[in-house]
Amino acid sequence: MRLSSALIACAFLLAASAAAADSRVFIVANQADGYGVDECLARGDKCGAHAARSYCQSREFAQAVTYRRVEPDEITGAVPIGGANKCSGPACGEYVAITCQR
Repeated sequence: MRLSSALIACAFLLAASAAAADSRVFIVANQADGYGVDECLARGDKCGAHAARSYCQSREFAQAVTYRRVEPDEITGAVPIGGANKCSGPACGEYVAITCQR
């Protein structure tokens, strides 16, 4: 009886730890909004923590684990590099990766 109780308890612990480890990385365009939030996110400054957390919470995640600027070549196949969809402008090619966790 004790063995089955211990196995059930272990199963619940494993399920809880798997659910707690659920995370996802979102890649968002770093667009100037006039408030400097984009710079905070891109630099990983402390002032971007609230914006990153709000972004994660809007997608039903509890918290933002990390946020940082990413280079376009780090994003596999998602950024057009030529043709009609080519990005142009001063903020072209600036993206932020936000890692959210449940």
